[in-house]
Amino acid sequence: MSTRYPFTAVVGMDDLRLALLLNAVSPAVGGVLVRGEKGTAKSTAVRALADLLPEVPVVAGCRFSCDPVSPDPGCPDGPHEAAPGSARPARMVELPVGASEDRLVGALDIERALAEGVKAFEPGLLADAHRGILYVDEVNLLHDHLIDLLLDAAAMGSSYVEREGVSVRHAARFLLVGTMNPEEGELRPQLLDRFGLTVEVAASREPEQRVEVVRRRLAFDDDPAAFAARWAGEESALRDRIAAARALLPQVTLGDAALLQIAATCAAFEVDGMRADIVMARTATALAAWAGRTDVTSDDVRQAALLALPHRRRRNPFDAPGLDEDKLDETLERFKGEDPDPDPDPGDGGPGGGGGGGGVPPQGGGPDGAPEDAGPDEAPAESPDPAPAPSRGGPGAGERAAVKAAEPFRTKMLSVPGLGEGAAGRRSRARTEHGRTTGAVRPRGALTKLHLAATVHAAAPHQKARGRSGPGLVVRRDDLRQATREGREGNLVLFAVDASGSMAARQRMSAVKGAVLSLLLDAYQRRDKVGLVTFRGRDAEVALPPTSSVDAAAARLEQLPTGGRTPLSAGLLKAHDVLRVERLRDPSRRPLLVVVTDGRATGGGADPVALAARAARLHAADGTAAVVVDCESGPVRLGLAGDLARELGGTAVTLDELRADSIAGLVRDVQAAGQTTRRAA
Repeated sequence: MSTRYPFTAVVGMDDLRLALLLNAVSPAVGGVLVRGEKGTAKSTAVRALADLLPEVPVVAGCRFSCDPVSPDPGCPDGPHEAAPGSARPARMVELPVGASEDRLVGALDIERALAEGVKAFEPGLLADAHRGILYVDEVNLLHDHLIDLLLDAAAMGSSYVEREGVSVRHAARFLLVGTMNPEEGELRPQLLDRFGLTVEVAASREPEQRVEVVRRRLAFDDDPAAFAARWAGEESALRDRIAAARALLPQVTLGDAALLQIAATCAAFEVDGMRADIVMARTATALAAWAGRTDVTSDDVRQAALLALPHRRRRNPFDAPGLDEDKLDETLERFKGEDPDPDPDPGDGGPGGGGGGGGVPPQGGGPDGAPEDAGPDEAPAESPDPAPAPSRGGPGAGERAAVKAAEPFRTKMLSVPGLGEGAAGRRSRARTEHGRTTGAVRPRGALTKLHLAATVHAAAPHQKARGRSGPGLVVRRDDLRQATREGREGNLVLFAVDASGSMAARQRMSAVKGAVLSLLLDAYQRRDKVGLVTFRGRDAEVALPPTSSVDAAAARLEQLPTGGRTPLSAGLLKAHDVLRVERLRDPSRRPLLVVVTDGRATGGGADPVALAARAARLHAADGTAAVVVDCESGPVRLGLAGDLARELGGTAVTLDELRADSIAGLVRDVQAAGQTTRRAA
């Protein structure tokens, strides 16, 4: 067994270490989600926690880690007779992002179940993690079907495996710990809420602390055993403190005053449901036990709020997690309840809860103060504008400051025509591991989804030749049939956004950004990858390469300045280059090109309109599904965006039609346009 980096040797990251230790004291807290940039020792700290946990008493020989004091009556290895049992170290089981469903929940031998009626079950990772830690690195990249299984197990404390009427159930209670880099995409809200606590980690900017991190890491890499031996005393002391806090935990009293503060805090920050209140109560109790106290104080409640609420107050994926600490202190002081006077004078005393320390640092902040008015050089402004900023797009191409996006709205679904085979998602039709059954094929490799009717149909003609004499069906490997299923896939949604002067009127660009933000929100919900190409002045640029992080795309969009000519052909060619590279990297993920423009082409050559049409036909020749969001406004409209959509072989919609309640039949139009393009080709 390899030597783990000692927990006590981790430099800094006080919030992360505290959150992990609180879960070690009280697993009922519900786990930890660790968010942070790459290379911040998130995984190192989590893996080091396992060595600090007390040993687990188990029934000897039980593959499902039953407690000898109260074994699971439904254990597949049971029933268990009363016995002293044995102790083993607490396990930390790692769930790989690319794991299969069978690896997570376990697998039934379908062939033996059909032919012999035997429940031959091989436990999965959920069984291994029972009464231990289940660790998911890059949890935000986990496939949806695995997330669903995790949610079920976390909610019920057990795992069910059911195949064609044969079922197995076993206990699965574990401490869920996940790490993620927000730049690679966010978590589904349902899974996010299942994590009791969340912490943000970042590399220290203090040179002395960074030097110490490097010094310790190099020493560990040179001689892991010797390095661990130097920290053995600190590790032992911390292990003893965890055991003492666990023993003290049942004696901790959570008074009515603390409960009132918890409820008031959750109400003040408008968190959904009641899970936040329960997690805060458990966390505050664990904090008191960790401090060696039997009563919960206001400081405990404050620290619990800083750990349990930031990820629960987000209203959309573009909100940064965090907590307004001034508001938190005001709420705690208002509902302090520690004064025996039932009507305390609100003017007495200062803000409460100031000694909590740690917690998640305040996030966000006010706007950057940049002027919002952004009239173009080429179109009349809708309001008086300040002097233009220095040009970045060439002579005469004035650059205007970025404007704020309008409020996002629910959009109609845009999908790619045909049947794909990409990563599971919620946008376009595809052959997937999950979904409705559409047929059966011979299995290639291990059988995962049995098509029972097709299997029986294949085996039935051979029963006499195989000497069948009883009621059981004689099934052989060649008879088994794999079910083919149709579900939904995630796509690559590439936005090509016109940021030229003709789009720069403040009100219009705000509406355009609001529309793109709405489409980004839709892409987040449908598990797509997104990319952003912008064009203005003389050229186009990739503002964001294809990524799973839609909030990164939203941030780039918010900062997008406008001004200059409209190099439409350059934007389309840049988008074509991006899609060409992505087809090589991930050929199974089908693209959807969304061009946001008024259709004007005023830059890029002697005949910019013809060049734009030629670039559009490149996308049509590749069979790329395309939608043009027509941003033209005013009483006189030229219909140039519609012409561009026809060259792309796609469809055009206006900003108003993009709303979900305004575009009946848009998906049908996109598909029909795609079919027309293929027939023409």
